[in-house]
Amino acid sequence: MTVHSQGAMTAAPQDAPHKPAGRPEETASPTAGPGPTSPRGGRRSLPSGWLPYLLVAPAVLALATLLLYPLIKNVILSFQDINKIEFIQRKYPFAGFSNYTQLIGDADFWTVVARSFAFTAANVALIMVLGSLIGILLNRLGKKMRLVLSMALVMAWAMPIVASVQVFKWLFDEQFGVMNWVMRSAGFAGYEQHNWMQTGLSTLTIVTVLVVWGSIPFVALNMYAGLTTVGAELYEAARMDGANGWQTFWKIVFPNLRPFFLITTFLEVIWVFKAFTQVYAMNKGGPDRASEILPVFAYVEGQSQAHYGLAAAISVLTILILVVVMSFYFRLILKQEEEQ
Repeated sequence: MTVHSQGAMTAAPQDAPHKPAGRPEETASPTAGPGPTSPRGGRRSLPSGWLPYLLVAPAVLALATLLLYPLIKNVILSFQDINKIEFIQRKYPFAGFSNYTQLIGDADFWTVVARSFAFTAANVALIMVLGSLIGILLNRLGKKMRLVLSMALVMAWAMPIVASVQVFKWLFDEQFGVMNWVMRSAGFAGYEQHNWMQTGLSTLTIVTVLVVWGSIPFVALNMYAGLTTVGAELYEAARMDGANGWQTFWKIVFPNLRPFFLITTFLEVIWVFKAFTQVYAMNKGGPDRASEILPVFAYVEGQSQAHYGLAAAISVLTILILVVVMSFYFRLILKQEEEQ
């Protein structure tokens, strides 16, 4: 044993524990950094910034194929003078703005525009009022009756449009209609084979009943869902202050559900404004094209009259009119979001 100064002792080198003796220990190079980590299989992953775009790409591609491409083709078609002869001969002469100037100078076009706005305003007002009232009723009913009414609303909402149109045509049928029987049973004269669709106004009135009937469930169910988010303490405070039902609605319900009313009204305006199936399937825009709204007007001009370029111009103007009208509504929605 060798004794060093300051009481230090040196011991013989020993092997590290849990390692076999005599096996040289691997030492890392001092200049070598940490090795790169790679995913399984040795493939490199895509940059994280591209992942959202890759996830959205299929939806964007589908929208571009189904919506953007037909829209561009329709805009191009609106600048061409294509009728039946040109369509058969596969000739596509450029017409410039002649289709648009013809429409702007056509009194029938502006009559259809005014009719479309009146039809949309009447339907949206009835849908929002009646749907809101039924939504409030759902909130007041008991569990069993709420379930029954909700199922009835869902079945009305899920009914195909063409099937519902056929039911309404039978209800208002001239010879076997239920409405004529009801009016006669109530003592009204002149309802023996009464034609409920003899004028454009009466036809659009029946279509309005159909559209309102099919759209109320959406508003009612969403209204009920919104009412469940309003705290019961607010209603209790309103009752303690002596507020009646009307005051409770305007002071409690409406301020809390204002975003619901804005978005739902916005959606209903779009859906009603483009209500093609109900109007065309009911009476094909008749009698004498007196019940046509803009989508039906474009279809009749394009398919029945074979004025394809003119019909494309009608559809483009319809989109522009709807965009202009909705721009004011968009500003209202954005202002509401900023206030919140």
